[in-house]
Amino acid sequence: MKRRISKFITRRLVNPFVRPLLERGLFPRTHALLETTGRRTGQPRRVPLGNGLRGDQFWIVTEHGYGSAYVKNIQKDPRVRVKVGRTWYSGTAHLLPDDDPRARLRFLRRPVNDALLLAVGTEQLTIRIDLDRGRGSP
Repeated sequence: MKRRISKFITRRLVNPFVRPLLERGLFPRTHALLETTGRRTGQPRRVPLGNGLRGDQFWIVTEHGYGSAYVKNIQKDPRVRVKVGRTWYSGTAHLLPDDDPRARLRFLRRPVNDALLLAVGTEQLTIRIDLDRGRGSP
């Protein structure tokens, strides 16, 4: 039930407001936009999430683990793009089921984002994106 409520709020209330602002580079850099390729449609899918850019890597701790649509997309095609501010980065995503998500959240130090993630999340999973040396195309 917690997961259904959380997904409804995220999909219907938060994402429709936040996604366009992130696409235009108008949302604070505390957040980023993840672009995956839809596993069935092959179309780009974009989802807002906390900014996990650290050096040449981008870190994600999911709210709903393997139940997240973007995780399923990554399992089918690990090539992704991430937009932070007005810059796109391309990279390859790796699911890290043996990583400790709570320790990863402490490493990322995003208190507001991470507190909300833990409050509404049902299963955390760590994802590391190894960014390509050059930036991705817009």
